[in-house]
Amino acid sequence: MIDWTLTRIEPDVYEPDEELAAIAAKYRIADTHCHVYPKKVAEKAVLGIGGFYDIKMSANSGDTGTLMVNGSTIGVDKYVICSVATTLKQVDSINRFIASECEEHSEFIGLGAYHVDVPDVEELLDNVEGLGLRGIKIHPDIQGVAIDDERVLPLYRELERRGLPILIHMGDRRYDFSHPKRLCNVFEKYPDLRVIAAHFGAHGIVEEARDLLKDTPAMFDTSSSLPIFPAEYGNELVHWYGPERLMFGVDFPMWHHACEFRRFLSMGLTEEENRMILYDNFARFYGVDD
Repeated sequence: MIDWTLTRIEPDVYEPDEELAAIAAKYRIADTHCHVYPKKVAEKAVLGIGGFYDIKMSANSGDTGTLMVNGSTIGVDKYVICSVATTLKQVDSINRFIASECEEHSEFIGLGAYHVDVPDVEELLDNVEGLGLRGIKIHPDIQGVAIDDERVLPLYRELERRGLPILIHMGDRRYDFSHPKRLCNVFEKYPDLRVIAAHFGAHGIVEEARDLLKDTPAMFDTSSSLPIFPAEYGNELVHWYGPERLMFGVDFPMWHHACEFRRFLSMGLTEEENRMILYDNFARFYGVDD
């Protein structure tokens, strides 16, 4: 069992590590969970995220430049970038910003923003696809809307119809919005929906998530989990869900890439499993062929 009495986590502190970099050079690496912001608000955004989780953040800025500097310490090849809309008026500006960063950086794959007050989901997804974005990201706890809220169902229906994925923040112990049981309710209605259930399916209530989500179609990422629970538990979860269902994610700007890579290695997976989770599953899921 995990000891959840720990309520505060110290930020990552990166120190150059040639040995770690040499190990990373053996792999292709995709970071499948990155939050980024325009430079003029990137520092403020980091402070806001830190305040929401009551932790000190590892990065002092959430801009793409800082992301790529951090990622370069382990040679990240690809990044899936996103941002969360807390108001309706933010949706279009976020999506255009994410698209512009993807146009500038071939390493980036972008996910669009969504808000429950979007009046026309089909129009939203037309715009998302028109901008070259590859899916949607939602954060039920920050947005204050449950995963299975009836108002969100048209989004899932249209995503399923188009075959577009959705990355969902999962499992904050303080709230019920992102409880894995709610994702199960969605899968009952939309069994072909392509979902990445972030944080091993619910980092804060992972004991519940592992049973609820094992037999669903969900994919998972490793983000914001390995700083919280022991490496041996991460290993157990990988083999519980199946390594073919996991993708490496850092949840920038919360953690540093090198520190997360070191934690990832500490799970003691096989070389084949490492390659699957660090890149191959990402490439298959997003249809990357390079």
